[in-house]
Amino acid sequence: FSEQVSEGIVGLVTPVLENGIVGNKQLLIQQQQKAILVRQLSPKQETRFTDFHKFYSLEDAKAAVAKAGKSIFKDLDYPVRKVIIGLAQSLLQPNLTLNKEKTEERRNQAIANAKAVLTQVKQGEMLVREGEKISRVDMLKLQALESEMRKEDALASTLGFVLLAITFFVISFVVTSNTYRSPPLKNKDLLFLSVMLIVLFLLSEVSVYLVKGITSSIPRSVRASSAFYAIPVQAGAMTVCLFMGIQIALPFAVTIAFLTSFLFENQFEMFIFFMLSGMVSVYWVRNCKEQNTLIKAGLKVGVVNTLLVTTLYMFHESGPGIKLVWEWGFGLLGGAISGILTTGLAPVIEMIFGYTTNIKLLELANLDQPLLRKLMLQAPGTYHHSVIVGSLVEAAASVIGGNPLLGKVSGYYHDIGKIKKPAYFIENQARCKNRHDKLAPSMSSLILTSHVRDGVEIAKEHRLGKAIVDIIQQHHGTSLISYFYEKAKKLKGERFVNIEHFRYPGPKPQTKEAGLVLLADAVEAASRTLENPTPARIKGLVQRIINNMFLDGQLDECELTLKDINQIANTFTKILTGIHHHRIEYPDPVTGMQGTAKRVVNGNFNQRHARSLQDQAGNDQKEGNNHSKRLRSS
Repeated sequence: FSEQVSEGIVGLVTPVLENGIVGNKQLLIQQQQKAILVRQLSPKQETRFTDFHKFYSLEDAKAAVAKAGKSIFKDLDYPVRKVIIGLAQSLLQPNLTLNKEKTEERRNQAIANAKAVLTQVKQGEMLVREGEKISRVDMLKLQALESEMRKEDALASTLGFVLLAITFFVISFVVTSNTYRSPPLKNKDLLFLSVMLIVLFLLSEVSVYLVKGITSSIPRSVRASSAFYAIPVQAGAMTVCLFMGIQIALPFAVTIAFLTSFLFENQFEMFIFFMLSGMVSVYWVRNCKEQNTLIKAGLKVGVVNTLLVTTLYMFHESGPGIKLVWEWGFGLLGGAISGILTTGLAPVIEMIFGYTTNIKLLELANLDQPLLRKLMLQAPGTYHHSVIVGSLVEAAASVIGGNPLLGKVSGYYHDIGKIKKPAYFIENQARCKNRHDKLAPSMSSLILTSHVRDGVEIAKEHRLGKAIVDIIQQHHGTSLISYFYEKAKKLKGERFVNIEHFRYPGPKPQTKEAGLVLLADAVEAASRTLENPTPARIKGLVQRIINNMFLDGQLDECELTLKDINQIANTFTKILTGIHHHRIEYPDPVTGMQGTAKRVVNGNFNQRHARSLQDQAGNDQKEGNNHSKRLRSS
């Protein structure tokens, strides 16, 4: 093209571009009530526009170029003019684009700088009258009022629901506690129960939505509510029973059934179903000592569910049908899922809340456990002592209503700290010199007390469980190491000896089982010092040691009553008497027909008894010969 044509094309395009071309003018027109800022890159300046019609769309820009081109290039032939105008139109592109980043930045800045406009609505004020036109301000007031009322309703309903749950649980707990001897609840137990209630309720609520979604694929002849029988509400009661016993699990089962029943349309039926099913599940888990017991309990609950489902089905239907078969299936599924879910939850709860189940205790009670075998090999005297202590505690716990399994296992492991320095404890010093003879009493006291700290470290390292760790830490309480305390007083004088340096660090026993281990440990060790352990001496020893512990305040913080202490003393006496029972003196075997038999009694030869044995042997020989003669003659 000639220079004149080129200048003409520039003259066509430049005014249109300077005016501004937008990609979507219709979208821009919709924002007519708002103003826009057009920011030029060079020179950098911003211009405010409220009239958006002045901007071209791409089609409008091409039309403007075509119109102006006809006037400017009217002297040229039509084909040439058409080509020039087409070239000019191809140079047009939208040059006004939305800067989203800058727009969002300024919007946020404006929001931050804006001051809230508050409108106060006084009590009793008329917001809007009937027939009046509602303005925007009136609508905002009405929406604010509705939102506030919803908050109050939600708060009231939540508070009422919580109070209802607490009331229901307390009533159930009080009623069942009159039948069962229930232990006091600690803060940890209350937290666990609260978490279980919340988790189970949320799980049930989620399950309801899932079930409603799944029921769309179920035949229409089946009630949608039938699938609710598959919700594993029973898992909560089973889990609580596993960790806290049947005394707490029964009211928990009733409470969770009551709460979850609000999620269903047929509330009463679902309450009856989940309550009875939960109580049955608790019954079958009450003595759980193996993991497969939970699965079996779940399957049994499933069978009971089918019976409950059948009973409830009869309220709605006249006879059996496909609906009942589906409900049986859902009931069985609910029981099975409950057993599986409880099995999976048990180790998690055990780790988080520090509980120790009977399943874990049974594993630890196996004397082939590596830690117990190590104790047997490195400290055989301590091992034998620990086994007897475990037996004493188990028997006493059964009598006073404690946990026999926890007591026995704690007795087995209470002295595992002695593994680190076995030779410094008297029961492991077989025919060896006592190493404490060359040590100062204070050093001996430090060595003896260190076995408690070492035992706690070893127990944590082997993950024995918080219950056992606590008993290891408490099994001496703050009792006095009297032997080395008296020895120190003789060496230095009573004024220069601090009695607190010869006490165990504690704390004192906090539970029945810890108190039993403390008493059994002291009684068993002292019983070995009796020269002639008659039943009377054993009974006196047991009574004296238990009384000393009681007077020293070592049992002040545990749950043992005076009645319990009396029963413990009787149980310990009975078992120790059996262990230290007297045996009859057996005669030595005869060495030969004519030989002399001798027997040692108190270090002397009983020759008279030997002669009688010899005479008896001779008579037996003669009689035997006579029998031989008669046999030969016959």
